[in-house]
Parts: sequence; structure tokens; C-alpha cells
Amino acid sequence: MKYDQIPNSLFIKNRKKFMDRMQPKSIAVFNSNDIYPIAADSVLPFEQHRDIFYLSGADQEETILVLFPDAINKNHREVLFVRETNEHIAIWEGEKLTKEKATEVSGIETVCWLQDFEKIFFDLMTEAETIYFNTNEHYRQAVETQTREDRFIEKYKHQYPAHKVAKSNPILQEIRGVKEPEEIAIMQTACNITEKGFRRLLSFVKPGVMEYEIEAELLHEFVRNKSKGFAYQPIIASGNNANVLHYLENNKPCNDGDLILMDVAAEYANYSSDLTRTIPANGKFTKRQKEVYNAVLRVKDDATKMLVPGTLWAEYHKECGKLMTSELLGLGLLDKADVQNENPEWPAYKKYFMHGTSHHIGLNTHDYGALKTPMKANMVFTVEPGIYIPAENMGIRLEDDVVIQEKGEPFNLMANIPIKADEIEELMNK
Repeated sequence: MKYDQIPNSLFIKNRKKFMDRMQPKSIAVFNSNDIYPIAADSVLPFEQHRDIFYLSGADQEETILVLFPDAINKNHREVLFVRETNEHIAIWEGEKLTKEKATEVSGIETVCWLQDFEKIFFDLMTEAETIYFNTNEHYRQAVETQTREDRFIEKYKHQYPAHKVAKSNPILQEIRGVKEPEEIAIMQTACNITEKGFRRLLSFVKPGVMEYEIEAELLHEFVRNKSKGFAYQPIIASGNNANVLHYLENNKPCNDGDLILMDVAAEYANYSSDLTRTIPANGKFTKRQKEVYNAVLRVKDDATKMLVPGTLWAEYHKECGKLMTSELLGLGLLDKADVQNENPEWPAYKKYFMHGTSHHIGLNTHDYGALKTPMKANMVFTVEPGIYIPAENMGIRLEDDVVIQEKGEPFNLMANIPIKADEIEELMNK
């Protein structure tokens, strides 16, 4: 891994939080992700399942974590199973976790080879009454591929039909949504790497540059700072491309007079950052572009102030809609009749701002976290309003990542990344 090793104290705390919420005489199992084939002998780069990483720090395929707080043998209360390594594997694939290294990474004393899983697991299941399965219940999930976790659930539901079944996901949604100090520090590192990439491209962008050339500049800076690269597929959208919310082609020229919307950010140690900035291709906003830009910035700043403990996510988004409606009236994009006659299910502002303002961020860009209960300190949210005007060949979105504090306004992990229009122009024209 490129990243510096994370202290195992984080994973020890995370496991304790999970196990404290488990039912008596219950066992929980977490599987690593598959390595996904493309064709012939080619595969996609491995990405660890974020739940097993969150609980163990093990960043390797063919890994299983078992948690059983009430196990009779105290050595079986936390067990990590890893693929047995040997000299042949080391030569062809590189270093893998030894038992000693797995303990060092995870803080788990009992590490076994994966080939011993069936025997040990059977013994543990004779003591357990309930098994926690780790299903994907994220509100955005739309996965059609059968995962390693899916296959495990299918197999062991059949193999142990007398056991009660419970869900890991509600616990994970609760505990993963509130970040530990170590996690916030890692996310700050990801944001700092993102800042380096953004500052690099400000002196690079000129009329005629291709969107993919900007992408390349960012990737260069991210990787040279120990990131695997982008935390999500990068959006480099010039001109009217910015009005396609998930524009991914990044293959058009950035013309003189265009704005360039860039939704791009680095990952670090499997944690995401999520940044959006909009800059003028020629280094100078027009008067109209700056008017719209500053309207978006005001919504972002005012929305950020509302992210405090006790805020309800759904009510927050309604208030953000009111902020945006006021700005759109000021820009002449809406009039009072539009607002008076609006459909409550699709308010007038949605014509120009059709997505949400915030989402949890952490090990996933769209991270786990409670959405129906009041916000808590140390939750980390994006704030990303936008105004999209195809008729004026512009789309503007601005986005930062912020940490809710016990008192006062959130802490902005991206406070050092330029955002004010005048500063953007100054840096682009140095």
C-alpha cells in the first residue's frame, strides 16, 4: 500500500463499538471483496470492502473477520483469517500479510489461515445463537453483481438454518457515520493531497486545454503524494458539459469563455475526499459568471452553518432549497410567480439545482451514516450546491468537506483550497 500504516488502535476501537451493540451469544462475519476479472488474465485493481477494512485494517483479498464477544475461548472473540502466503506468492504477487503482520495491522491476536476457516467457524457456530450478516443497505446502492459477501450469506444461511439472523448494517450505519479523530486526520490528508492537485492545475489551465489533460495533471499530483488516485470517477466538465451532472467523458476542449466544473478529489488510505471547484478557462470570470458563482458560494456558506448537532438531514435540505430559491430570484432565473405556483414535490428551484446539498463522506465517497436521526458531532458531510443554466452555457458547483463540531460551525477540511472568485483569478493569472 502507498499509504502510511494506520495505528491499529483505530480498528480496536471500531471493533469494540460494533461488538458493544451485538446481541448476546451472537457472531458477526465480514468478508473482503473479490478481485474482479475483465477478460483473459486481466483484473480490475483490488479495492477492499470498506466494512472489513473499518473493523480490521486488513487491506487484502481473501480475508474474513469473525467477531464473537461471548465465545467461551477468549482467543476466539476476534479472529482474522488471511490467505496463507509462501515464497511462490511473494515472487509473483508480492508481499502478503503474515500472521504477525496481520496482528500488527489489526490489533487482533488470533490470526488463522483461510484454509482453516470452515473447521474453526463450525466450532464457533455450535456456541452461537445468532449470526450477523453484512448486507449492503446503503440508500444509494444499486449493485447487481453477486459479491463475496453475498455468496457467503447464501451458503451459510443454508448450512446453519437453525440460527437466528441479524443485520450488521444498522450498526455500521450508526458507528461509521461518526468519525474517530484518526479517521478525520486521514481525511484531512486526502483533502491536503486534493489541494495540491487543484493548485497545480490553476497555473496549467488555458483556453484550448483538453479536459483529459486537466485530469492527467491531477492524477500525477495525487499519486506522487501517496494516493492511489481519484476517490471517484473524475468530472472535468467545460461549458455545457457541466450541465450533465455525472459527465465522465472528459474528452472535450476547454474554450475561451468557458467555465470548467471539476468534481475531482483524492483518496488516501481508502478514505475519500470530495471537492468541486468551477474556474474560468481563460482565468477571468465574466460579470454574469461571477454573479452566479457568488450566489452558489453564498448558498454553500450559509448551508454549512446549519450543519450542527441536532439538525435533521431532510429539514436541512428543505432549508437549503429556500436559500437557493432566494438566490435564483436575485439572479432573475425565477420570479415570484414561479415560486407561488411551484409543485411542492418539485419546487421551482429544482429547475436549476436538481440534486441534494450534502451527503456523508468517509471510507466511501457516499458514506454510511444515519440520515433519519439528528446529526452528531464528528459526522463529516459534503456541502455542494450548484446552479446549472444550459441556456447560458454554464454550470457552477462548489463543494467542501466539513466536520460537525460539538459547538459552533463545522470545521472545513478544505478551508485552504482556494474558492473565492478573486483568489481563483489571481492564482490563474500569476
